[in-house]
Amino acid sequence: MILVTGAAGGPQGSTGRHVVDLLLRRGEAVRAFVHTDDHRARELRELGAEVVAGDLCEIASVRPAMRGVRRAFFTYPVTAGLLEATGAFAAAAREEGVERVVEVSQLDASPEAGTPRMRRHWVSEQVFDWAGVGAVHLRAAVFFENLAVVAAAAGRLALPLGSPETLIPLVAGEDVARVGAGLLLDPAPADPVCLVTGQMATAGEAADALGVTYEDVPPEEWEAWAADVYRDEVTVEHLTHLWALFRFIGAGDHPLYRVTASIERHGGRPPTTIQEFAK
Repeated sequence: MILVTGAAGGPQGSTGRHVVDLLLRRGEAVRAFVHTDDHRARELRELGAEVVAGDLCEIASVRPAMRGVRRAFFTYPVTAGLLEATGAFAAAAREEGVERVVEVSQLDASPEAGTPRMRRHWVSEQVFDWAGVGAVHLRAAVFFENLAVVAAAAGRLALPLGSPETLIPLVAGEDVARVGAGLLLDPAPADPVCLVTGQMATAGEAADALGVTYEDVPPEEWEAWAADVYRDEVTVEHLTHLWALFRFIGAGDHPLYRVTASIERHGGRPPTTIQEFAK
């Protein structure tokens, strides 16, 4: 039995839903953890998943969901509660004797990272490591889906990134899921950190692929617009700091600005490009 969180999907990449689909296609037994038992949960049941609904931040929900599980996939949306959910999940996994947890982190997760969210992800990684549950941390680049949300809502790629030549490390949510599913099914030992970047693209190239124009906007204008669109202070905090970080690096080099081999190695196919995603 493999437990998958974020199984209902959402606008931030839907990695959990993709992992469920990939595992079910391979004939695996999947327990899908969702927040609300709605039409999406019904669809998961129809596909063959066992569905449990609950709150990832609540140990009383997570503990029974973990029973009988040997491997698990953990993802949490960019909103409040990451560390609470991590603690509950890691504790339940340790209690159950789970042998591998594959969890979605962020590309530059570290104590000195340039966004509060990335620093929290580093703390989350430490918790999973301390739990001794064979954690593998998928340090993923910016999802194509994040840019698509902006382009759809604004009618253009309006971001405070400075020059259209500013580079962005990108990846398809489905490719992150492919890597996750591959690692969940691989019996071999795995490195605890797996970098997942599918494409390096400039802001201008990303806008062209999405069929819109790129527009550099002042950070304060972006933040006000994002507060109205996302209506989540943690999301706005993270994205505002993230764009500032990319703007600072600009078209320069960075140790993490590399397409990684992990997508093809663990996911079984070359990385999706933003052009393919847009189609």
